[in-house]
Amino acid sequence: MRANVILFWILFVFFALAAAVYAYWTWVDEMQAGIEPAGTVALTLTAVLAAFIAFYLGRVHKAQGDELPEDRLDANVDDGDPELGFFSPWSWWPITLAAAAALGFLSLAVGWWMFPIAFVLFLVAIVGWVYEYYRGNFAR
Repeated sequence: MRANVILFWILFVFFALAAAVYAYWTWVDEMQAGIEPAGTVALTLTAVLAAFIAFYLGRVHKAQGDELPEDRLDANVDDGDPELGFFSPWSWWPITLAAAAALGFLSLAVGWWMFPIAFVLFLVAIVGWVYEYYRGNFAR
């Protein structure tokens, strides 16, 4: 994570210098009355965003107290593998939910008469997915 912090501070310096050079260049230009505001503001805000990200990552790095496994040269791939949660590999409900969402978005293009069908399919898919482990072979 230290490398990311350093990278974002370098990006901050680069975009701040680019904003200053851009503002000066447009101010000196004879064809223009003053500083061009759109590009100057965009480059300045890009520098500010890079500084925000660098500051946040620096604080997180300092608060965690130790290096991440990705930063150590002697770490294995499994060292940075956290528990992500429980997922049902055999569940068909996410596919049904995706079909309901696709039908809902299709109703925007084709016609509003399809939207109630998509909404009913959405409700069935959400209820089925939430209560998947309350009935049948996998009840707990």
